[in-house]
Amino acid sequence: MEPSANDAAVFQGTLDRYKGLTVRSQDEKCPTDQFSDKLVKSLDKWVGEGVRAVWFYVTHDQAEWVPVLVKQGFTFHHANSDRVALLKWVDSSEVCNIPSFAHTLVGVGGMVVNDKDEVLVVQERFYAAPHWKLPGGYVDPGEDISVAAVREIMEETGVETEFRSIVAFRHGHNFNFGCSDIYIIVALKPLSSMIKKCDKELSACQWMPLEEYATHPLVHATNRHFAEKYLECSRNGSFIGLTEIELRIKDFVRQQKVYSLQFEQK
Repeated sequence: MEPSANDAAVFQGTLDRYKGLTVRSQDEKCPTDQFSDKLVKSLDKWVGEGVRAVWFYVTHDQAEWVPVLVKQGFTFHHANSDRVALLKWVDSSEVCNIPSFAHTLVGVGGMVVNDKDEVLVVQERFYAAPHWKLPGGYVDPGEDISVAAVREIMEETGVETEFRSIVAFRHGHNFNFGCSDIYIIVALKPLSSMIKKCDKELSACQWMPLEEYATHPLVHATNRHFAEKYLECSRNGSFIGLTEIELRIKDFVRQQKVYSLQFEQK
């Protein structure tokens, strides 16, 4: 059925269960010279209907919408390489409780320890001061922690590995892009030993005795702590292992990777 004239005069958007309405510019094209008038009429209609929040997802080809939205009280919420999301809270009876966009980066460091109790360590090509660290990097969107660790170690060192357990994690603030940062140390079993260093990222890579790494002057305190905890857990047989659990709440179904404390069978 063709939209009526009244429908065409306002944006339609999609209403969610929280009474938030989302307009996507790629789905509802509007000439720039008509956008301001259509926006004002739409806002008036939505307020009357009890809409609580309005989102505009604006792609590159409709970027001219952005200053008009800002003048109407919309704020920048988040963005990716394809579009920017702007938000306006329109419910005057309640304070906006929409959470901020993702503010924490997640990275992994691989503690790859071989049968000789040697750990795989690297020095970065670009550094503030020389130090030995664990190979690793950021987790990609939609990527599991265990998969990210295996991938990063292969990319940086050429060593093939498989997941064993989680050793520990570090949480801090004001890291890259001003974000908080969670750095997860993943114990990995090496399936190969030959190093093929990534020269774009690393200046050095080698196997180092783990006991030496735990006390090495060019290893900072956080990584020394990780090494000490790895040794301690190895002695007492405790580890943080992986269990896959499906979350199902009515039609909401998600596959989950749950990391929890476990103990080796004596």
